[in-house]
Amino acid sequence: MLEKMNDFFNRRVDSYEEHQLNVIEGAREFYPYTASCLPMQDGAEVLDLGCGTGLELGFYFENNPTARITGIDLAADMLDALKHKFSGKGLTTICGSYFDIPFEKECYDAIVSIESLHHFTQEKKTSLYKKVFQALKQDGYFILTDYFAGTDEQECFYRQELLRLKSEQGICDDEFYHYDTPLTKEHELQSLKEAGFSFVDILSEWGATATIKAMK
Repeated sequence: MLEKMNDFFNRRVDSYEEHQLNVIEGAREFYPYTASCLPMQDGAEVLDLGCGTGLELGFYFENNPTARITGIDLAADMLDALKHKFSGKGLTTICGSYFDIPFEKECYDAIVSIESLHHFTQEKKTSLYKKVFQALKQDGYFILTDYFAGTDEQECFYRQELLRLKSEQGICDDEFYHYDTPLTKEHELQSLKEAGFSFVDILSEWGATATIKAMK
């Protein structure tokens, strides 16, 4: 049965980190790698989209203890765990959808998202990436680490399967339900370019997961 996104993650907060690190190929490498891609200057302002319990933030705070993080997530229990883990750090949390929450313009040195955006359509992502672009300071950048469909056919299958399951279960609202519908890397890069980013590149890959950097 499909679960609403916030319910899915709230119910799994105690096992979330173990699952992420031990089930997803390359996770023990791509979390610290993503942290290493974030800005190192004192007081760097970073927005984390779908921050969860902040698996990469421990590595980042080791590298840059003065960084100021704003984390957005739908799951309140995840945010409670995040605040407990990084008590005393420069951390602000916002419970809600990063599609709906307004971002302050030209506010962040970098914006990051890890293993969160593979639940959404290319259209939704392009609109979000336009917000991301506007929220970055001049010369700021977006770091996306996520997993991707291998082919256009896989991408289409995942999307159609979600629609089929929603229909079978009588779900007709517009809320987010947990089901993975990754884009191909090509479509992800296209969305970022359409949002206005001047330079987009794949930095590293681990199986189906890749880290992408998009420069303003």
